[in-house]
Amino acid sequence: MRIALDMMGGDFAPEQACLGVLSFLQIHTDCQLFLLGNQPIIESLLGEDATHSCITYIHTEETIGMNEHPIKAMKEKPHSSLVLGFGMLAKGAVDVFMSSGNTGVMLVGASHIIKVIEGVLRPSIPTPVPQIDGTYSIMLDVGINADCKPENLNQFATLGSIYAMEILGIAKPSVALMNIGEEEGKGNILAQAAYVLMKENKQIHFIGNIEGRDTLDNKADVIITDGFTGNIMLKFAESLYDVIKVKRNIQDEFLDKFNHRLYAGVPILGINKPVIVGHGVSDKVSFLGMLTMARKMLLTKMNDKIIASFAC
Repeated sequence: MRIALDMMGGDFAPEQACLGVLSFLQIHTDCQLFLLGNQPIIESLLGEDATHSCITYIHTEETIGMNEHPIKAMKEKPHSSLVLGFGMLAKGAVDVFMSSGNTGVMLVGASHIIKVIEGVLRPSIPTPVPQIDGTYSIMLDVGINADCKPENLNQFATLGSIYAMEILGIAKPSVALMNIGEEEGKGNILAQAAYVLMKENKQIHFIGNIEGRDTLDNKADVIITDGFTGNIMLKFAESLYDVIKVKRNIQDEFLDKFNHRLYAGVPILGINKPVIVGHGVSDKVSFLGMLTMARKMLLTKMNDKIIASFAC
């Protein structure tokens, strides 16, 4: 299993990326890690493990900043760690690529270099949703598809269901549509039309609508919504954590699970090869989680199963 990691992406790179790599290698030695970035700096941070047999360096001194325009930056910095990583993945030199760098570049690279799976209308990004019983559901889309058609939501349901089976280990994940009421026929035109398609989708276990108040109450394993609504819910959850936990210093075990630093990157679902996008503030725990997810995606052959599901 060949994993390429952009060591220069994110607010705390490359220090936290190196710590994540070291933590990963203490657990797994069945992967070859291709570390893209400034090799002398990375080696100095890795210390005595810099010569680990599982590590291969791809040296570059070009980096793309978090706020640079994606297409412009990719054209002007062809030797950046981000562009090189996508190139290696496209050529088959590695099996998965991940970065906590410029999200726009990650989305453009995934769509235009790796390309969308034939039959998939739009790729999607999921996010974990803590449940009150201690488990996790996933919600998608959470940002890259602000305007959606019913067909998009139906495909998100298929993508999310496969992700829940392979990564979360749920044998028959329940899939629900976020709506303003539980009854069939509720909601706007998009929700009503999507309901009909999802009800007829034989690849998912559709259980109907759920409301916003049901999001944390273990009503569904996969929650489907458009990227506009999903992103608002995601950002609201992050702000709620900041206000209650950080600013008011209220201690609560369940609330702790809304700390975005605990979560690794998430895969871009619906593209031809595995790409994982990390949060810009990823720390060593986040990088460890990203690497662990990459390994699990490869072991379960999740992307191959998604491709097969859309070939039917």
